[in-house]
Amino acid sequence: MKETKHVHVIGIGGSAMAPLAGMLREHGFRVTGSDSGVYPPASTLLENLGISFYHSFDAAHLEPAPDLAVIGNVIARGNPELEEVLDRRIPYRSLPEMLEEVFLPGKHSIVVSGTHGKTTTTAMLAWIFQAAGKRPNFLVGGVAENFGKSYGLGGGEEFILEGDEYETAF
Repeated sequence: MKETKHVHVIGIGGSAMAPLAGMLREHGFRVTGSDSGVYPPASTLLENLGISFYHSFDAAHLEPAPDLAVIGNVIARGNPELEEVLDRRIPYRSLPEMLEEVFLPGKHSIVVSGTHGKTTTTAMLAWIFQAAGKRPNFLVGGVAENFGKSYGLGGGEEFILEGDEYETAF
């Protein structure tokens, strides 16, 4: 990942993909993206961070070619950007792979899973760890009011994640 400078996020409007884009931006990557529908709070987050994104999918969005593409879990074969990534052999990852490679090494992962209450529980855990002075890193599927966004890179030892949509990654 050291040579990677430009990351293009295909499906950037997702509840986890927009925060991932923000995390990548804060980590020093140049981030662009695309999606067929980007609405608040994702659009607000991306605009506030100065992340450029397209409101459609088109192979032309990959010019100049990014160093890496992140493929959202809603993206399937036939998507023009995915097909361009595959045809041009642009390296790609899923959201879980990006977390594993960039953000989780050396961290203690706390993953909240289940049927109901994941977002609330994840946000509460992040708040509890912050209140305890732990400087948590976190990724939540919704905007936590007390943080004002759905992710945080606090620099601490823990990374608190909302686990969801595990079986649909491209």
